[in-house]
Amino acid sequence: MNAAAGSAPTKVHVPLGERAYDILIGPGLIAGAGREIAARLKGRKAAIVTDENVAAHYLAPLTESLAEAGIAATPVILPPGEKTKSFEPLMRACNEVLAARIERNDAVIALGGGVIGDLAGFVAGIVRRGVRFVQIPTSLLAQVDSSVGGKTGINSRHGKNLIGVFNQPDLVLADSDTLKTLSPREFRAGYAEVAKYGLIDQPDFFAWLEANWQDVFAGGEARIRAIATSCQAKADVVVEDEREMGRRALLNLGHTFGHALEAATAYDSSRLVHGEAVAIGMVLAHDFSARMNLASPDDARRVERHLRAVGLPVSMNEIPGQLPGAGQLMDAIAQDKKVKDGKLTFILTRGIGQSFIANDVPESEVLNFLKEKHPG
Repeated sequence: MNAAAGSAPTKVHVPLGERAYDILIGPGLIAGAGREIAARLKGRKAAIVTDENVAAHYLAPLTESLAEAGIAATPVILPPGEKTKSFEPLMRACNEVLAARIERNDAVIALGGGVIGDLAGFVAGIVRRGVRFVQIPTSLLAQVDSSVGGKTGINSRHGKNLIGVFNQPDLVLADSDTLKTLSPREFRAGYAEVAKYGLIDQPDFFAWLEANWQDVFAGGEARIRAIATSCQAKADVVVEDEREMGRRALLNLGHTFGHALEAATAYDSSRLVHGEAVAIGMVLAHDFSARMNLASPDDARRVERHLRAVGLPVSMNEIPGQLPGAGQLMDAIAQDKKVKDGKLTFILTRGIGQSFIANDVPESEVLNFLKEKHPG
């Protein structure tokens, strides 16, 4: 899994039949994006959906690369932040893509983090009932998680990611150089998703991260390895269960608690960003598993120690401002994972790397647990 400047990128293939695609990982990929896209797509027009912050860094070099490959690009620049994943920006992006006369063989390119990737993928899935779609994720979280697997969408007042479509990309270009412009907070938030793959079913990878996380943060070969391992882990699950009817639900480890916390903070990134919510959620999932006598409390403390060591929050007490009561958090959880006969589906664990889908978690147990953990 080596990738150095000037060398061939690391490739992870996602074998989904006619919808198969490659994930290319390494430095300098935006400069060669036009060549890679032109080799895979017939169209010669593209709409680049991005946000104001990312556009300042990468829109010009991407547009230049596309032009060199004979692809005319139209930028669609949106405000940054989680609140962009809503109806008004979605409609604006759709209308701008249509105004650019993007046809079915042309491409919508997502240039940005998870918010842009989710929204642009939704746009690509619904404009003209579907156009080609390329992901160029510029955050660690997007490179290891949201850009892979075809989940797209926006948030609702009822909860996160509740409106959207499955829409696999035609190509993912994970340019590791873009991570150099991330704030430390954004990089840490993305790292939570990297750790998640170890906690799901790769205990050796989690142990490697415990020993090598500082090298991952420093960049270079360790970072490429962590990204590629994460992408391969997700690709394996997606191929087995593309539409989350079974095993893919394991990728939600920590997310049920985390999504409820995001909703509780009204998606205010000054208080909590997605990866931070996932970090807290993963600790809560391990703590709850210990409470249910499924796993040792020592495993929960090990998860907490590692995430705290890299600088991530690990408890609700660390979220700035006041949180809604446990009952309101419970309502958000029930919306995120539907209740059936008073029981919930959760991703729980029997230990590090031993996560499983629990379909019969009593709502009362979760509510009591939230009351114990709630900072109020």
